[in-house]
Amino acid sequence: MKGKQTVLDMVRSLVVLGVVVGGIYVVIPHDEKADPTRVIDYRVETLTARRAAPYPVAAPVGLPQEWRATSVAYERKSANAWHLGFLDPQQQYVGVEQSTDATDGFIGKVTQKAKATGQTQQVGDRTWERWDGEKYDALVRHEQGYVTVVTGTASFEQLGAMAAALEFKQGVEKQG
Repeated sequence: MKGKQTVLDMVRSLVVLGVVVGGIYVVIPHDEKADPTRVIDYRVETLTARRAAPYPVAAPVGLPQEWRATSVAYERKSANAWHLGFLDPQQQYVGVEQSTDATDGFIGKVTQKAKATGQTQQVGDRTWERWDGEKYDALVRHEQGYVTVVTGTASFEQLGAMAAALEFKQGVEKQG
């Protein structure tokens, strides 16, 4: 009889524990529709990269608030690679990638193996190459000694919107 009481006591304990956990779940507020995206401020990293990079570092100016920055990095040891990641208003990823490694290998890496299409897209006064991929599409611009890539899951229209917003600056900003 003692074995049955032990099992019955354990079942009762589990039921009580389940009620307590269920009560906590109901009482603690949680919003399942809340956006889990962590938005970052990339201003300090941009200024730092502009001081360190051997090319004009691209960062957007004047994007609508619906564009949310989610990641930023500058790696001098990795061919002076600059990265700035965003979610566009349609929740699609758009990344700005720059590097002194202007090879197809670098472009393939940051575009998830996209390939040049032979087509171009005019954005303001700049002509960008269109690259097409299974996962990411991209706009690519080769400059003297570096490459700029605007890539992601967003449409070419949205990639163009990011490319149009880019401001290319290098060196220390003068405070006046």
